[in-house]
Amino acid sequence: MQTSQRGNTRLPIAMPQAGGSQMPDHVGQQLGSYQLIQMLGQGQWGSVYLGEHVHLRTQAAIKLLHGPWDEREVEGFLGEARTLASLRHPHIVRVLDFGVQQGTPFLVMEYAPGGTLRQLHPKGMRLPLQTVVAYLKQVAFALQYAHDQRLIHRDLKPENLLLGHDRQVWLCDFGLAVVAHSARSQPVQQTAGTLAYMAPEQLRGHVTAASDQYALGVLAYEWLTGSRPFSGSSIQVAVQQTLASPSLLREKVPTLPPLVERVVMRALAKDPDARFPTIEAFARALEEGSLEDATGRTMPAPEAHYVTARPSSSRGLPSGTITLLFTDIEGSTRLLQ
Repeated sequence: MQTSQRGNTRLPIAMPQAGGSQMPDHVGQQLGSYQLIQMLGQGQWGSVYLGEHVHLRTQAAIKLLHGPWDEREVEGFLGEARTLASLRHPHIVRVLDFGVQQGTPFLVMEYAPGGTLRQLHPKGMRLPLQTVVAYLKQVAFALQYAHDQRLIHRDLKPENLLLGHDRQVWLCDFGLAVVAHSARSQPVQQTAGTLAYMAPEQLRGHVTAASDQYALGVLAYEWLTGSRPFSGSSIQVAVQQTLASPSLLREKVPTLPPLVERVVMRALAKDPDARFPTIEAFARALEEGSLEDATGRTMPAPEAHYVTARPSSSRGLPSGTITLLFTDIEGSTRLLQ
């Protein structure tokens, strides 16, 4: 059995082999301090297992990134993983541990018992305005925390939003395959699911914090109207994201307050400078707009129906099930230049 690198500790593990579309099933093997007890998901860049700590009997999601990777990629991964592990926010999934086995990286992450928002709200489902406001505030506050630390998510979508305890939203997948994507090219056809949320400047290769705001604007549009701003093939969506204006929200949902429409459309501006100055400002403007009725009159504020924070705990990981889907595009966390 091979050994893995975790700081200065070497632990016996077994890891996937590179090559092929189907990776070996490692259920029953030990990865670091965790026994792999169930495969939860598999994607182009990695596999996720349910793991149980061999001593504490706590559970975690173990993400194995397909390898092997070369030395430069491994060093890039370790730097990314250290940054991710340092993030502490009520609405960001915690990275608990990470390591490398013969050039193949892995991460140990906490559970989100409710799965993803994509699972909870399938494509085409319209959500109540106050539910959208609650979701966006949680995601925006998490992203504002990351932006304040000069980090950009780059791949915001419902599959990367998990439901934790008390139905809190947890943001995950801050571009965990950054180095792999830089070294392993990918056909544009495989990026369609993510292209729908990509800002025009991101499609041109220039990403800023405002790109995350655009993606959150797409989420707001989709949840409020039941459809994304643009549809079609990969190429068609990319062209529309860059050149076309989306239909107004009130053309699809006339009962939406006018200010909500203006707020979302501003977040979807082609020019990043025309969007809100921060992603938190976007979320607060949407909340303010939600207090209007369809005629523009201000209504009383509704009672909050979501939890804004979860306490930290040293009593081990929460239990439950998680679904981690894999980013198949170069949507990585990077330091702002």
